[in-house]
Amino acid sequence: MAAASGSGDENPTDGVPADAVPAEDVRTGEIPTDLTPHPADAAYADGPDIEPGTADDESGRARRVGTEGAARPISEDGKRPSPKAALVYNPIKVDAGTLRDTVTRLASNAGWSEPLFYETTVDDLGDDVTRQALGEGVDAVLVAGGDGTVRAVSEAMSGTGVPLAIVPSGTGNLLARNLRLPLTEPAAMVRAVFDGDTLAMDVGWTEIARPDGSTAEHAFVVMGGIGLDAAMIANTNPQLKKTVGWVAYVDGAARSLPSAKPFRVVYELPGHRLHSSKVQSVLFANCGKLPAGLDLIPEASVADGALDIVIFQPKGLFGWLFVWRRVAWDNSFLRRFRAGRRVLSLRTKDSAVVYSRGAGIELATHEARPVQLDGDEFGEALSVKTRVEASALLVVVPKGHTTDGL
Repeated sequence: MAAASGSGDENPTDGVPADAVPAEDVRTGEIPTDLTPHPADAAYADGPDIEPGTADDESGRARRVGTEGAARPISEDGKRPSPKAALVYNPIKVDAGTLRDTVTRLASNAGWSEPLFYETTVDDLGDDVTRQALGEGVDAVLVAGGDGTVRAVSEAMSGTGVPLAIVPSGTGNLLARNLRLPLTEPAAMVRAVFDGDTLAMDVGWTEIARPDGSTAEHAFVVMGGIGLDAAMIANTNPQLKKTVGWVAYVDGAARSLPSAKPFRVVYELPGHRLHSSKVQSVLFANCGKLPAGLDLIPEASVADGALDIVIFQPKGLFGWLFVWRRVAWDNSFLRRFRAGRRVLSLRTKDSAVVYSRGAGIELATHEARPVQLDGDEFGEALSVKTRVEASALLVVVPKGHTTDGL
């Protein structure tokens, strides 16, 4: 595959010396940093992505299956031919038989060896079997499942240099949407493994410190957050999400907003002093687009070696109206037009939503708050520390796919 080019309380920036940030960064809200990213050991994901009892064997471990769906040994004797691809899929989210047949047929047409197939389970969202596939020396990995499956497989793939192809499945497909991949043509993404291009994208990592003193680090490829956004996900009805997809988050919001109260965080952007603020939520993002055409972070890039930090600190009902105006009107509509951008440049800035950009953020709370990564619950945390690993994941895109602006 050929490589393609990729391209205090009122305001959290109060107190930063004026001469410490270039004027252009003050205008844009971007805060430069020199934190050097470093590799991290992969960790086990703990958020469920499929319903219990759907693909478990007696031990609850994920299993390798053949083209017919029957269990196959994870390890076999003898040297394997090359090149070889592996498919990791969530059997609840895909038509397993059709997908296995498609991968087998296209691999054969391309002169590749018989693929390896792995199903996810409740106990293994895909990270374990992905490491097993990598141990088999595969030349590419395909993932088909929900956002949680994509996150887990990406975590295991980070830093390996082995291409990862995302076959859109499930309801969210957030990473696929942000990469502008074909969402309704799974065969196109399978074919891209054998004749497509690749894009080196960043991976975010979050170290979560829990109330019991334990810590764990997990990867995210779209965005993570602490506070109200995570509470909304935790309060979303799983069955409703399965039925209507991302629209179910409206139900989660309705359950969470009435009792939502701002909480105090102490946070630090690399290279700058500590700040304290009352917030509703803090997001750390690698991508900027949400379902329904909402553009949360218009200038976010998966290949800029930085994370975008979004701090939500609305005050009362009018504060939430400012948040909605910023995300749904300003970012997602006005910014698309020259006249709209001129209007935005003349508008007085409000502090309901504050944007920054850099290598990460460290923050701590007085009371444990819920955390989410790529739409999956990750329990509660007293502190989180995020960082970016630049160009850590090699993702497959169709031949000739435009990567400008990604």
